[in-house]
Amino acid sequence: MSIAIQVRRLPHGEGLPLPAYATEGAAGMDLLAAVTDPVTIAPGQRAPIPTGLAIALPPGHELQIRPRSGLALRYGIVLLNSPGTIDEDYRGEVAVIVLNTGDAPFVVERGMRIAQAVLAPVLRATWQTVETLDSTERASGGFGSTGR
Repeated sequence: MSIAIQVRRLPHGEGLPLPAYATEGAAGMDLLAAVTDPVTIAPGQRAPIPTGLAIALPPGHELQIRPRSGLALRYGIVLLNSPGTIDEDYRGEVAVIVLNTGDAPFVVERGMRIAQAVLAPVLRATWQTVETLDSTERASGGFGSTGR
């Protein structure tokens, strides 16, 4: 099933391909860095990386922005606020906050596959105040309460 996402290419995104799935079975579309000059991110530092795209999502959907596993494994490049959420009513530029957890500077170059985006449905919740909750085996056991 395919769902249309309206996209406006910003001036610094001109000439770059639109996000695309790398394989037939891929869940995420690759987002490309729309930097005009290379951006060097030192170890322990972070930087916003533009994609050069503004979008309009269909009602009832979000776009989740996630790190790329290869960048994480090879270079220690992760995304803060991950997964990031692009809400259906946001019309500004899609950008990613890149953090270098590696031990060497990382250079982001124009057109680099910097993140992936997953289109997801959104369910709306309502809160219902109650006096008691049903009991479970776990009960109020929190962090680390289930063992390993």
